Amino acid sequence: MKWCTFFFAILLPAIASGQAETVSPLLQRHEAGIVCAPPTVGTAPAPDTVAGNTHLIDVEPAFVSTKRRVPAVLGIGFGVKAQAHDPAGIPEVTMTMTHPAMGKTRATTQTFQSRIAGDKPSLTFYQFDFNYEMALGTWHMEAAQGGKLLYRTTFEIVAPHQVPELARICGFEDMLS
Repeated sequence: MKWCTFFFAILLPAIASGQAETVSPLLQRHEAGIVCAPPTVGTAPAPDTVAGNTHLIDVEPAFVSTKRRVPAVLGIGFGVKAQAHDPAGIPEVTMTMTHPAMGKTRATTQTFQSRIAGDKPSLTFYQFDFNYEMALGTWHMEAAQGGKLLYRTTFEIVAPHQVPELARICGFEDMLS
């Protein structure tokens, strides 16, 4: 599992979603979608994740779709761009991903620490790097600070043939699972 966090300067409008979703009034922006894997520049420790670390990136991956049905394809990611109303942002944010059982330990929850910026949107996403990560079913991404929920967004991970236009969107056809 590779979590990715990246802060960028473009303000993006919030989207309407048919999925069950919670967004705190502390946030002025919230958008969810699918990204193609960006180049990584390193890793950071994330001991409460299956992989034990997160990717570090310096290039903003744009959403290639704002749909919540995500194809289980290596290299595809999905996540949230959020921005706080407070220009100072929101520090000490706990990110939690809840998903079907995966990996040798059959983990269903992974967490790491982050922050949500107030001067620009912050992007946090999950990227499929290994076959064992592509657990089909409902996934929830949550951001909380001090026990207060900032957002909860739902994604549905599906077999590539169920969303063929998205399964091929990143050019990873040779890696279709």
